[in-house]
Amino acid sequence: MTADDARAIATAFAPARPWKNWGDYCYALMKLRSDPLYPGVLAALRGSQGPVLDLGCGLGLLAHALRQDGQRMTYLGVDNDAAKLRRASIAAAGAALPGVHFNAVDLATTLPSHQGSVAVLDVLQYLTAEGQRTLLRHTAAMLGHGDRLVIRMTVADGSRRSRVSRIGDRAANLIGWMRSQPRHYLDLDVICAYLQQCGLSVTATPLYGNTPFNNWLLVAKRD
Repeated sequence: MTADDARAIATAFAPARPWKNWGDYCYALMKLRSDPLYPGVLAALRGSQGPVLDLGCGLGLLAHALRQDGQRMTYLGVDNDAAKLRRASIAAAGAALPGVHFNAVDLATTLPSHQGSVAVLDVLQYLTAEGQRTLLRHTAAMLGHGDRLVIRMTVADGSRRSRVSRIGDRAANLIGWMRSQPRHYLDLDVICAYLQQCGLSVTATPLYGNTPFNNWLLVAKRD
């Protein structure tokens, strides 16, 4: 994603008047410019046709990135932060994104019905170990032929990157950006084995980019 692409998306989050809050604009611009997440997810979903369910969507940046990439599948973003969802809806409407919807859902207790591809981006660590297994089992069942389960996660391996990731997650909760505290970090081999038990084939690649975090991208599909 180029700097111009990032700026074009971030513009949807700019306030209507210069003296209003520019926080979402600055966040979107910084994240899209510096985080390798969106190029990785776009590549993983490219060529799939089914609707996309974005679990823990936040401001819905993935919807903007998909449309800018020419991917037109229906998009549903869910999150437990109603305030973010309101701002996500306003930005999506302002950018005239077709086929984009948002719903308030607490993933710790509820999963929406869905058939198609699923994105689980920086979400798993905020669930318990049992909650993670439940979410992965249900999302695996949502996949049809050609659909993808795309996961970005912090891997627990005792490395410096892993420790920095934990500090970053705690800080995001302390400043109020994330409503939940991190609860359980996954071992890479464990999650890959569990997805395989669910009948999926999995590829896992590091997604560090220029960040100090221990982020990995997992792409799973039905054999």
